[in-house]
Amino acid sequence: MTYIRPAFHHPALPQNELGYTRKDYEGSISTLCAGCGHDSISAAIVEACFELNIEPHKVAKLSGIGCSSKTPAYFLNQSHGFNSVHGRMPSVATGAYLANTDLLYLGVSGDGDSASIGMGQFVHAIRRSLNITYIVMNNGCYGLTKGQDSATADYGYVAKAGHKNIYEAIDLCGLAIELGAGFVAQSFSGDKKQLIPLIKAAMSYQGFAFLNVLSPCVTFNNNSGSTKSYDYIREHNAVMSGMDFIPVKEEITADYQEDTVREIELHDGSYIRLHKLQQGWNPEDKYAVVNALHKARASHEILTGLLYINNDQMPLHQIIRLTDTPLNKLTEQALVPGAGILDQINASFA
Repeated sequence: MTYIRPAFHHPALPQNELGYTRKDYEGSISTLCAGCGHDSISAAIVEACFELNIEPHKVAKLSGIGCSSKTPAYFLNQSHGFNSVHGRMPSVATGAYLANTDLLYLGVSGDGDSASIGMGQFVHAIRRSLNITYIVMNNGCYGLTKGQDSATADYGYVAKAGHKNIYEAIDLCGLAIELGAGFVAQSFSGDKKQLIPLIKAAMSYQGFAFLNVLSPCVTFNNNSGSTKSYDYIREHNAVMSGMDFIPVKEEITADYQEDTVREIELHDGSYIRLHKLQQGWNPEDKYAVVNALHKARASHEILTGLLYINNDQMPLHQIIRLTDTPLNKLTEQALVPGAGILDQINASFA
């Protein structure tokens, strides 16, 4: 059996503005379980990159350990990639980003990789405003090691093996908002219409863009007692807003009443267009979002859509006043400016 996709393809495949086809954004054939939600997320990433006209060689995809962290092999095979040890992807991403800010960084993680062993690194990447699109494929269990409960498993849910979870779940979206993430969204792997524009918006955001995607594990966590199963998520999904992503310079149109559409401009001039489904929902009101998450949790609802956005946030390289030239491209003269410059720097601290 081979995991390599055949090289041939139909000569009339649709191309984007750069001349790439969707095939140019694919990877190897998935080895995950048939029906795994992670494969749907991989397909959404392929579609988002194709529609955004991203050059594959300008993307750096990073991951840790777990079923979710295997997925970068299944998309963007022409991009840079690094598979780190368990829970350590954020520090690798930080180092790579500081060395070369010209790349678009895409971090792929899981609820075990980010909410358990990697929690310490996850929270610091957020508070430092690392310029990365950080996607957590959240299934509430450790699917790679036979389905044990993860830290995001809901209190009282019944596992496939029959036991109930006795611990409170970690709400990654609420945590990300509290720690200062500028873009926080939540979606469902089975909702392609919502997921693709969210990924496109996250990849266009300058700063830490967090996307928590509920992705049922068909093998270990898709039973009737699970709160991360396909049936449960579909029945308890409370959509806060439908969303379109509008690229730079594209005409902005809307087929909705004025009071039901909200347009939010991103740093690069592109727009997120929200079709508000809940009256009064404002993704720029941090306190209202946190309150809504608490209320949803109490009523056993799952909020999806763009939860929070802050376009005043600066990415890490601006916060620490890093040079505009990537560190890996600095010349010796720039790195060793001489004693005179060093004296000026020392004098500035006097």
